[in-house]
Amino acid sequence: MKEIKPGSNPPALPVLLVQDAVRATLSEDLGLAGDITGAATIGATKKAKAVFNSREEGIISGLDLARCAFETLDPGLSFSPLVQDGERVKPGQDIATIEGAARMVLAGERVALNFLCHLSGIATYTARFADRIGHTRARVCCTRKTHPGLRAFEKYAVKCGGGSNHRYGLDDAVLIKDNHIAVCGGVAAAIKRARAFVGHLTKIEIEVDTLEQLSEALEAKPDVVMLDNMTLDQLREGVAMVDGTIPVEASGNVDIDTIQAIAETGVDMISTSKITMSAPTLDIGLDIKIR
Repeated sequence: MKEIKPGSNPPALPVLLVQDAVRATLSEDLGLAGDITGAATIGATKKAKAVFNSREEGIISGLDLARCAFETLDPGLSFSPLVQDGERVKPGQDIATIEGAARMVLAGERVALNFLCHLSGIATYTARFADRIGHTRARVCCTRKTHPGLRAFEKYAVKCGGGSNHRYGLDDAVLIKDNHIAVCGGVAAAIKRARAFVGHLTKIEIEVDTLEQLSEALEAKPDVVMLDNMTLDQLREGVAMVDGTIPVEASGNVDIDTIQAIAETGVDMISTSKITMSAPTLDIGLDIKIR
């Protein structure tokens, strides 16, 4: 996997975004009565220290969300990360500790682990893709295919794993796809209408399915072109046609086994939903040490 150096992780997630997500998730878990198991079995003054431990090799992502889960329940809890987001860990390695009121440690455990395991899984899986194409100019990018309510966090995890982000939503870039072209009446017409509508800071990308469409698109001067579901030979020819004038993205039929050959055609970006929608979780556990 591609090595992610400490400190090379993306900027911290916005605090309000983290707080809102964590509060909603804690509310879902605690319900109306709170953690009745903890209240029934653990004394109110009992203290505990817990250690987060990675059971397998991977790349960590989501520490701020884990911290927030505990601090929201009890500001007196002490969460101490031992690694950074974007850092590789080995099997058996401790990644963080949490110390304080035992009831609150256990009440926040599952929410913290859900975020941490899921996002670290995405970061780890993204790194596998990025490693396959590390010898090329291409970057692996996520898409808008994310789990509802988790897009910002999953895209953050992709960056922790060495990947790049595509647009975050429908409002931050124009991506003209096949259905837009069909309704609008053609490639050139769609680009022309988009150019007349958006501001000068908004980029326009168009998806094409054939080299004939690519030729028409290039005459209309988009900012980026996406070659969708093309063969390797078509991708190589498309890259040659563009000749470095604009970035070229490849999409369709991208997985861990095909991404290297796609990258070697000379494209600049390769977008895939696999890194967000098919990533297995990273196995991280929490071990309690009673004080």
